[in-house]
Amino acid sequence: MRNSPTQAEINDLFNNADDPEIVWSKVVDTVRRVNPDYDFLLVRSVFDDIMRLFRGEYPGYGPIRTLYHDLAHTLEDLICGVLQLHGEHASGDRLNDEEITLIVLAIMMHDVGYAQRWEEENGTGAQFTQTHVQRGVDFMRGYFAARNFAPGLAAAVEDMILGTEHNRPFGRIAFTDERSRMLARIVATADITGQMADRIYLEKLLFLYLEFKEAHFGSYQSMYDLLCQTHRFYETTREKLDGALGGIYKNFEFHFRETMGVENNFYLEAIEKNMAYLSKVVANDHAEFMHMLKRNGVAEKSNLLAI
Repeated sequence: MRNSPTQAEINDLFNNADDPEIVWSKVVDTVRRVNPDYDFLLVRSVFDDIMRLFRGEYPGYGPIRTLYHDLAHTLEDLICGVLQLHGEHASGDRLNDEEITLIVLAIMMHDVGYAQRWEEENGTGAQFTQTHVQRGVDFMRGYFAARNFAPGLAAAVEDMILGTEHNRPFGRIAFTDERSRMLARIVATADITGQMADRIYLEKLLFLYLEFKEAHFGSYQSMYDLLCQTHRFYETTREKLDGALGGIYKNFEFHFRETMGVENNFYLEAIEKNMAYLSKVVANDHAEFMHMLKRNGVAEKSNLLAI
């Protein structure tokens, strides 16, 4: 019988998105639990191109410079989505290879709309906050056409990317059938739970404030104000997870049961742990809260950028 996972193993779930190859290895290992013979050729080629896009090596584009919606964010969501698709599969709802491919492609491309073409390189790309989803769809469609991907692939991925747009009612997206809706729920849930379970999620909210400020988005008066309003955001998000997204996050438990031998939903537990610590952070006054956000030097960098 497998021993319970160590705290280090649990932390590793949310603390490895700084190395794309480690992430890719975990993606491969997890997908092979669904189908040991899955052909990774197409998704690996797209993965390599997305890495080039983030680094500024993709023709016609500079690097993606948004500090919150960065490469680590996409990689976190990718791991999260693949673990979740395995959980769905392990629950008894078997996924086929095409469905795996659609999920992986949609997650990898859901934030490429922050990329700046060479003629757009003023700012960080955060100015596209309110348009980045449609920009990402446009990029994806052009990319798929240039690669001669199968007809219909772009339309399916488009609906899944649209499902990650937080201000778009998920129920109003015209999915072709309920199966397509379920796949999009996995992608949208991964986008939410992947970022909120991150061990430096609270610190990175300081970067999110700077993105919103650059985009003139929202009514946040300060970094502290955004932190104070994050509990309400989480309440609204939980309603979406349990409502429009069908509570599909619960299937993480099937993944962890098979891989770690426990019934835990470590993603939900990590999010709730972050929210509990957030309560302690905002209990401090405006001048003191930064001292409680110590990980990865984010607070120091955000303070310098805010000047």
